[in-house]
Amino acid sequence: MTLLDWLQILLYLGVLTALSPLLAAYFARIFEEKKPLPTLPLGWLERGIYRVSGIDETEEMSAGRYSARLLAFNAVGLVALLAVLLFQRHLPLNPQKLPNVPFWLAVNTAVSFTTNTNWQAYSGESTLSYGVQSFGLCVQNFLSAATGMTVLLAFIRGIARQTAKTLGNFWSDLVRSMVYVLLPLSLIWAFSLTSQGVVQSWAPYPVAQTVTGGQQVIPLGPAASQIAIKQLGTNGGGFFGVNSAHPFENPTPFSNFLEMLAILLIPSSLVLMAGRMVGDRRHGRMLWIVMMVLWVAVLSVALFDEFHSKGDSWLGMEGKEQRIGVASSILWAESTTCASNGSVNAMHSSLSPAAGGIAMLNMMLGEVIFGGVGVGLTGMLVFVLVTVFIAGLMVGRTPEYLGKKIESYDIKMAMIAVLAPNVMILAGSALGVSTQAGLAGRSAAGPHGLSEILYAFTSASANNGSAFAGLNANTNFYNITLAVAMLSCRLAALLPIINIAGSLAAKQRIPVSAGTLRTDTTLFAFVLIGVVLIVGALSFFPALCLGPILEQALLGLGRIF
Repeated sequence: MTLLDWLQILLYLGVLTALSPLLAAYFARIFEEKKPLPTLPLGWLERGIYRVSGIDETEEMSAGRYSARLLAFNAVGLVALLAVLLFQRHLPLNPQKLPNVPFWLAVNTAVSFTTNTNWQAYSGESTLSYGVQSFGLCVQNFLSAATGMTVLLAFIRGIARQTAKTLGNFWSDLVRSMVYVLLPLSLIWAFSLTSQGVVQSWAPYPVAQTVTGGQQVIPLGPAASQIAIKQLGTNGGGFFGVNSAHPFENPTPFSNFLEMLAILLIPSSLVLMAGRMVGDRRHGRMLWIVMMVLWVAVLSVALFDEFHSKGDSWLGMEGKEQRIGVASSILWAESTTCASNGSVNAMHSSLSPAAGGIAMLNMMLGEVIFGGVGVGLTGMLVFVLVTVFIAGLMVGRTPEYLGKKIESYDIKMAMIAVLAPNVMILAGSALGVSTQAGLAGRSAAGPHGLSEILYAFTSASANNGSAFAGLNANTNFYNITLAVAMLSCRLAALLPIINIAGSLAAKQRIPVSAGTLRTDTTLFAFVLIGVVLIVGALSFFPALCLGPILEQALLGLGRIF
């Protein structure tokens, strides 16, 4: 690694650390206010949405009503996006006259963007029109990210309230997440990216004359607006097929830095915001430090192995970001899989086996290392509940979390949220490697072929969306099975959290006593890290041994796949 590589990583860490508390304070003010914020520049937009839609933003909702509104809203969005994809040829803003999207690919794509996964089994520039990209996919990037934030807000209120039957208003949380958080930040990022040369055009694809006398079609499109929200909303879906490895999506080192920063910016800030809103900033800082320690650890292992295994040989540069360097590719890969982002600036199939395995492990842990917008923190809070439950069993006390007793119902819901993705990852991968339809998509045999299939089901189940880049997933088998994984695991990640929030809100807060387990100490942080690694990773150790770990051992013997 060069000095510039180290400086880039330190700058990234420094800017993220500096901006997170500032945004956390801003977010806390937005979501703690009960009335529209007329003093903010976009206050008129919030009030207008309520007026046009007839929403009563002051209505308090129980956990059941909150969940029902969330499910109904996203179901409508799923059906609408599916219809847009299936009738693309008949819709405006299609200068290339692209045909309708095939049915099962359309189902997979609609589920993918509605669940904030953004798994893409297609190449955007040759499959989707400008209209579908902008008014279908880009809109869902906002809505799915805001949905994740609403669940976090419900969970925070469940902790902060006592003897309460309600968790707030879903519609108000949704609107404020979009109007005051996602929209202004996306505008800032979109203008910044266009200044670096990211395309934002509605013109048809031009045809260029090559030096050999041939013709080349140059894909364009309104990309900058979608890239901004894909990164900030931890969506990750690329406007072009190769995502942010495409020079029109990511043309300069500064655009690369901006896009990487956007991946973790909101998730990092939400952790500190939660500490403010529950009245325990020390606990929020402790959770942030735990996530940062895990992020630095996985990044360090991946960087060390990539440079140690391949060094400066051609093998080290294959599939990497040639303009910006190997270190940038690894920094992006680990950040995008720690969050449920899934965007890439290099092909993960070309990572060293250990680095690719670490990227997989990040998702297998439930993407609790910052994670997706809203749902990353709720995933970590589920592990916090499991940690205090285990600690309570060890000392013979009823477990407590921030003054609330953690009972059997809470732990049952927490284990559903933890285990459902595990089951789907392993069951889906088993189906993939045991059927001809699953094996037919591989680009390599041996442990690397297993990694391709394992990575696909891990990415879909973790709502990440990145791919190993070697698997041909545009088949009926993968379009159907991965859609099932994305939808079922998204529901398993959201609905148990809201149920836990409702359970916690109804409880009386218990005064702190000598036997209370403090959750803002270094000791608790170490125990939490241990629970995350053991509970989150142990289930996948045999599969990882047959995939990236075996491939890493064979790489040492000169075998490559």
